[in-house]
Amino acid sequence: MEYRKLGKTGLEISLLGLGGFHLLEISFEKIRGLVKTYLDAGGNYFETAHAYGNGESERKLSKVLPSSGVVIATKTGKRTAEEAKRELLKSLKNLNRKHVDILFLHAVTDDKDWDRIISSGGAIEALEWAKVEGLVRFVGITSHGYGGTLLRVLKEYPFDLFMTQFNYYDRFNFPEIETKVLPFALSNNIGIIAMKPLADGFLFRSVERAFRYVKTLPVSCIVSGINSLDQLKRDIEVLDLPVYDELELAELQRLAPELGNYVCRLCLECLPCPEGINIPALFLAEGRFDRQMLNGEYEDVQDYALRDRLAHWFQSEKQARLEYQTLSPGVSECTECGVCSQRCPYNIDIPRKLKIVKSKFEKGYIW
Repeated sequence: MEYRKLGKTGLEISLLGLGGFHLLEISFEKIRGLVKTYLDAGGNYFETAHAYGNGESERKLSKVLPSSGVVIATKTGKRTAEEAKRELLKSLKNLNRKHVDILFLHAVTDDKDWDRIISSGGAIEALEWAKVEGLVRFVGITSHGYGGTLLRVLKEYPFDLFMTQFNYYDRFNFPEIETKVLPFALSNNIGIIAMKPLADGFLFRSVERAFRYVKTLPVSCIVSGINSLDQLKRDIEVLDLPVYDELELAELQRLAPELGNYVCRLCLECLPCPEGINIPALFLAEGRFDRQMLNGEYEDVQDYALRDRLAHWFQSEKQARLEYQTLSPGVSECTECGVCSQRCPYNIDIPRKLKIVKSKFEKGYIW
């Protein structure tokens, strides 16, 4: 098992982290075997939350974790200091621990959410209280989808670490995570935990590609939701593969089946549009809206069901609409000249895709 340093915390953690949500789905005996195999392989990072089954994930882990030699993280989704304090104390009781290594503020996704947290009586006070009382060693924040608020948060408060999604699919729906948040974190020695390497399961057919991609990034740990020994062994095996070089990354971006000839890679080769349309910005807004998953063409019923379930997983529609509304000229100005499609190195039918984007944002439009 490879180990990487977790930013300013100084902790050395295993590249593969064991997520706690999916432990709700399996029996205690299976969890015992899963944890033993993970520990035997060198894994040392366990993550859970009180919100996972109202403490059930924490209680299950408490019965199988060793008393030392592991890093334990839990989360609170509460936004006031008093509620967050109470939830942390419940988590400690569930975990049968006097303290945890890491406490995350869970799922901080927009500016209003952050404003509540840092206001008088907000949850940030609970984190500071917990550190003073010795109940937590380090504090972090988790975020999903759009990274604008996450970047603001990291600039305004000295968190020790953060966790958000990293995968080669959402790289093109929320590019600011890799282009802005990641560099800021690295320059300020903030620990980086990656989650959703399989894009919530969307990349289940491409496990090797998915894990190699995230391993290539300068993250400290990749947390995976695992509910079987087969999944665990597979994840350990693929993480033993080498990182991608630049040519391999370009090849992945070009040929990944989940990206296909629909997902915009934001390469800008389609510009300039004769009508002045900012084509990549419109497709980026679509990425915020539904992760560019609903494309009107599906391989089979399973593919459709998965896309339909995951399209709005991050709930970034508000940000998507804000971005869409600021773009002028809009989709209606497209003359379908086809120049953009001829330039696109990924063979995207851009006029068709623009119609789909319009149908998503403007009720009643049929493409």
